[in-house]
Amino acid sequence: MLILLLGGAAAAAWWVMHGRNAPITEPAAAQAVASAPPQWVEESQCQSCHSTAFADWQGSHHQLAMQPASEQTVLGDFSGQQIASDAETSEFLRDDESFVIRTPDANGQSADFKVAYTFGLEPLQQYLLEMPGGRLQAHGMAWDTQQQAWFHLYQGQGVDHHSQLHWTGALQNANFMCVECHTTDFKRNYDAGTDSFASRFQALGVGCQSCHGPASEHLTWAENNATTTPEQQSESKGFSTSPSIAPAAEVEVCARCHSRRSPLDDGYQHGNALMDDFLPSILSADLYEVDGKIKEEVFEYGSFKQSKMHAAGVVCSDCHNPHSNELRATGNGVCTQCHNTNAQPIRADIQGSGLQARNYDSPAHHNHPNGSAGAQCINCHMPGKLYMTNDLRHDHSFTSPNPAQALELGHTDACLGCHQPAEPAELVAQYLAQYPDAEPRDGGYAQDLSAVRGGKPGAAAALNRQLAREDQPAIRVATLVSELPRYPSLAALQQLAGALQHADPSVRVAAVNNLPALATETQLRDLLAPLASDSIRAVRLAVAWQLAQLSAQTKSGLTAWPTLQAEYEQVQNNLLERAEAHFNLAMLYQLSGREDQVEAALREALERDAAFFPAVIMQAQWQEQYFRLPQVGLAILQKALKAHPREASLQHALGLALVRQGKLADALPAFAQAHERAPDNSDYAYVLAIALHDSGEPEQARELLRQQLAADPANRQLRLALVSYLSGQDSQEARMLMEQLREQNPDDPAVAGR
Repeated sequence: MLILLLGGAAAAAWWVMHGRNAPITEPAAAQAVASAPPQWVEESQCQSCHSTAFADWQGSHHQLAMQPASEQTVLGDFSGQQIASDAETSEFLRDDESFVIRTPDANGQSADFKVAYTFGLEPLQQYLLEMPGGRLQAHGMAWDTQQQAWFHLYQGQGVDHHSQLHWTGALQNANFMCVECHTTDFKRNYDAGTDSFASRFQALGVGCQSCHGPASEHLTWAENNATTTPEQQSESKGFSTSPSIAPAAEVEVCARCHSRRSPLDDGYQHGNALMDDFLPSILSADLYEVDGKIKEEVFEYGSFKQSKMHAAGVVCSDCHNPHSNELRATGNGVCTQCHNTNAQPIRADIQGSGLQARNYDSPAHHNHPNGSAGAQCINCHMPGKLYMTNDLRHDHSFTSPNPAQALELGHTDACLGCHQPAEPAELVAQYLAQYPDAEPRDGGYAQDLSAVRGGKPGAAAALNRQLAREDQPAIRVATLVSELPRYPSLAALQQLAGALQHADPSVRVAAVNNLPALATETQLRDLLAPLASDSIRAVRLAVAWQLAQLSAQTKSGLTAWPTLQAEYEQVQNNLLERAEAHFNLAMLYQLSGREDQVEAALREALERDAAFFPAVIMQAQWQEQYFRLPQVGLAILQKALKAHPREASLQHALGLALVRQGKLADALPAFAQAHERAPDNSDYAYVLAIALHDSGEPEQARELLRQQLAADPANRQLRLALVSYLSGQDSQEARMLMEQLREQNPDDPAVAGR
């Protein structure tokens, strides 16, 4: 199991700010730098030539993304207020010139912590507190700049010092999680030997070089070309790419921060592809709704990447001024730049063949009074959702309302969300009366994906239908490819093999990750070998992890394997502040015959995060299986359960450990607890059913499988287990279950040829 590190938005740092080099002002200095790699410069030098862009940037959310705490920058009330969440109380104080939060520490003891930086501007502002080891931690209390009040980001979740979400924990460490996207040229500079940070940045806030790259060679170019004509000047003007950032690259530049992604290094490198430095998430069911709209906090990239806007060539700066962060126009003006009576896109290189000459900013189109909420394009085509309690973010997949589909498939809808408490059936009737020709604009993607995830009749055919579409956005292809293991067949294996050659790296990664479910070891080796030299790092890392799990004999002859293994290991070493990285290394050490390094890696993981349960479980198994100390393994699990009695994964692991010791009767309560605490986890239900059956409770086992299968009809493992346990009991029910499987996937090996 490869544990990924997901980045998000949350915090900053208290180190001394300094630049890498002094401003280049003399021709000789400029010439000296020209032969060296581009360097970062003081951004004030940009102002003299780029005054308009600089003026736009001044006061923007980008410029003020992170600021030293001061009278001018702190917006919250630090006059001595005591604010209680559902689990803790914090007090906000002044100490001379400093801002202080008196709050429970990692041990639950109240202490005073100095605010080092403000984080963000509106609609909320967070505060970053100084901690030992160069750490900055984001406190859970934030200031609502609209309501002028304190609120807790996790109110109602019982977040105290025992919780992983507590401000002192790894999930609130700003050095790793947040500062990169709130500063320019940030490096975490983590030292694993001392478990400390010496983090640094070129400048606070998101500055010019954050997007355009280090500017030393641009300064050289500017000085050397001061008297030349435009025809004589180089297109790149001293940057690694065009200074205007080509549309083909712009979305990836913005995605470094405006995406849900996992880091692969200590920051990004300008000129790299996005997936050389990050692994963006796909449209998984936990993050996105079935029609692609945002569900959990995913920022903008994933939803935009699947939109018709992106497919037509629209980029972020067509709608947003990249320097001021403001929209290009007010009201519906942003949309009518392209969607207008002339059907002319704002730029010539935007594909406008799908545009229709129509007055969209009219009741004839939106069927709402002008000036009302329903007359605004964003409210119908970009419905918003609150994150971090009060931060409204608009969906960027640009869907159209479809209340009938929403009711059928269970996703949100702009009409249903706005017209409450209207009767849904009446609302659907009104919608169809107003839009009689309305039909899904996604080619049936939502309907088919719902069938796939819900195990409906024709699910495999629906999956194939969507994968066969030539107009399918790559991020949707990657999502669909990830569903193929649910419906095994020779055709599914061939589709996965074909996806390995897809032009988009996100599809290749998805294919690599899901291929083991359908391929033999030999097939896996032969299909993945060509990708060992893939141009994109995220693809190579996925290949490395899959090859690592093959037997040494199967890998023999793969000349690229040592290089792949070294790269995978290096990426983990770039992320050693995280428990996940040490855990990944422990797994790699075990698979590569370096057993003497496994235990130390697990200890390091738990030192970073004592509540990182995969490492706890592996540590217990390692004591049992490698050191032949099963009682020590049990003691590790029992100790962890004492501290975290409601953690389902620990209960499940305890049950498995007891089964391996031949104590099935003792294991049953643990399996039952795991299922009770995580009822949606089909693996826990499956194992509990087996344990019940083997304990002489076959009817309980069958009933559990029936209940779980009703909730997850696409789960082939549950279905076949129930069929097996019905043998000699109810052949009619078994035949019905297999017929349902045939209806889902007639090419399934379990039913094919029957």
